[in-house]
Amino acid sequence: MRNADFARVDTIPLEAIDVSQARLFESDEHLQYFARLRAEDPVHFCEKSDFGPYWSITKFHDILAVDSNHEAFSSDGTILIGDNPEDFNTPMFIAMDPPRHDQQRRAATPAVAPGRLSDLESLIRQRVSTILDDLPRSEEFNWVERVSIELTTQMLATLFDVPFEDRHLLPYWSDVATSSDQVGNAARAPQERQRILAEETLPYFMKLWHERANAEPRFDFISLLAHNPDTRDMNKNPLEFLGNLMLLIVGGNDTTRNSISGSVYGLNRFPAEYDKLRADPGLIPNMVSEVIRWQTPLSHMRRNATRDIEFGGKTIRKGDKVVMWYVSGNRDEEVINNPDQLIIDRDRARHHVSFGFGIHRCMGNRVAEMQIRILWEEIMKRFQNIEVVKDPVRVSSNFVRGYEELMVRISE
Repeated sequence: MRNADFARVDTIPLEAIDVSQARLFESDEHLQYFARLRAEDPVHFCEKSDFGPYWSITKFHDILAVDSNHEAFSSDGTILIGDNPEDFNTPMFIAMDPPRHDQQRRAATPAVAPGRLSDLESLIRQRVSTILDDLPRSEEFNWVERVSIELTTQMLATLFDVPFEDRHLLPYWSDVATSSDQVGNAARAPQERQRILAEETLPYFMKLWHERANAEPRFDFISLLAHNPDTRDMNKNPLEFLGNLMLLIVGGNDTTRNSISGSVYGLNRFPAEYDKLRADPGLIPNMVSEVIRWQTPLSHMRRNATRDIEFGGKTIRKGDKVVMWYVSGNRDEEVINNPDQLIIDRDRARHHVSFGFGIHRCMGNRVAEMQIRILWEEIMKRFQNIEVVKDPVRVSSNFVRGYEELMVRISE
């Protein structure tokens, strides 16, 4: 459905296109804007936006080129299109360059390393089974709330080793962290957002930090950071500790959560693909990768030019914002055949940019894929059909491509 607030994209002067507007994503109109940029101006400069001037990188291979060149395109400062508040700057390792980035990322990685996946798989399957068995039949319910949030919240509680009874705090803090003018989502006033993170989130995890630092090392995020020589003093810089908490919480929550919702929505949008899955559940692993491409749970990442550089026939100046639109790269017609279609048996389905590329590639990508895979393996054992009964309610954000509500019905 077209939002009346937006003109047809082909009537807008090219130089006036601003793809940073959160409402474009909320109304699902962003795709036509990016299609035009890929066709006519794949390295596009927007002079005026709510976030100031910025460059849009919209094609698959250009995104790989920027994402893998941290010498010319620095991530130091922020990964979001908007600038950090001067009075509440929260450094995090994804928004750092080497060597600092490498040290902090390396400290946290063992929590989601391949060697841990087998340990986590049986736990995830047990939790998935409990969640699915408790779902109502033949009545409408919100899949986002009952399945997507609950499953990813339980996984986060494990990765942080948070008391299970406190797990509801994690998606709440994730939503607070991503409710920001930096991404076009002003659902909370900046002062209220900062108060919650500084007065609720930080003290909660500071307490856990001191407990873990004085105990034997374990494989949860807090213990790993507290015991690693490169990060064991991070708690002395509270805003940096908070920044990394926000990164790990949002990274473990929003991406998987919205891909889970997107998988149900996508199979309903393309019912022939749902039929394929019913006929051959062995397609689930490939389907998971295809869903993550089609959904693209995080729309963009930002870099800053460290010097003047010629790129895509344009001159990007030192200090310019350079925004890699993963959501556009994953629909690049020159790289992906029929990219707007969900095709669960697509060749090379993992050839997408949803997880980023290079040194900043998502360190938890295998855990995310595993959760969605196990979920669908268990769904196919139980349910013939999960029917989406209403249009989804999407998140208003140019960063998180998410769902607030996805009403479904499971047939008996």
